[in-house]
Amino acid sequence: MTMWVFGYGSLIWNPGFEVSQMRVATLEGYARSFCMRSIHHRGSEAAPGLVLALDEVAGARCDGVGFAVPEGQEAAVLAYLRARELVSSAYLERVLPIALADGRVVEAVTYVIDAAHVQYCGGLDLQEQAQIIARAEGGRGPNSEYLFNTAAHLHQLGISDPELDALVGRVKLLL
Repeated sequence: MTMWVFGYGSLIWNPGFEVSQMRVATLEGYARSFCMRSIHHRGSEAAPGLVLALDEVAGARCDGVGFAVPEGQEAAVLAYLRARELVSSAYLERVLPIALADGRVVEAVTYVIDAAHVQYCGGLDLQEQAQIIARAEGGRGPNSEYLFNTAAHLHQLGISDPELDALVGRVKLLL
């Protein structure tokens, strides 16, 4: 059985593993939002940035990408993803159903936010998010670069995210 991974943020433009299939996909019951403080990759302990996470919200949906892992590489990809995504334990690893654009529904490894974790910060307004993203920088570079890359790749895939687009505009004004 093919192992699938759901990407909704940086995995879209930097999966970091070989992919045998890539399909636009939808996850029901979760919203993509900048609801996680980043103290490693896009910020620091002293000046946390913000990264995207999937926040469980009744009635929400998140459009992203389903990545199929080549047969025989499942264990290596899972180890890689766990090292990347579970660095601070703010994400929870779940296997959730995603609807692929071609009509199939598959189970996918998905990283969702732990709303009880200290790095969770759901509910920040867009201006506060923009101010944090415009100034933060971490081990993988500026927080703004993360936002801009994610928004650009969503557009390339034909995925609309008006809130992310509004955030891009606000951050560009601040820079």
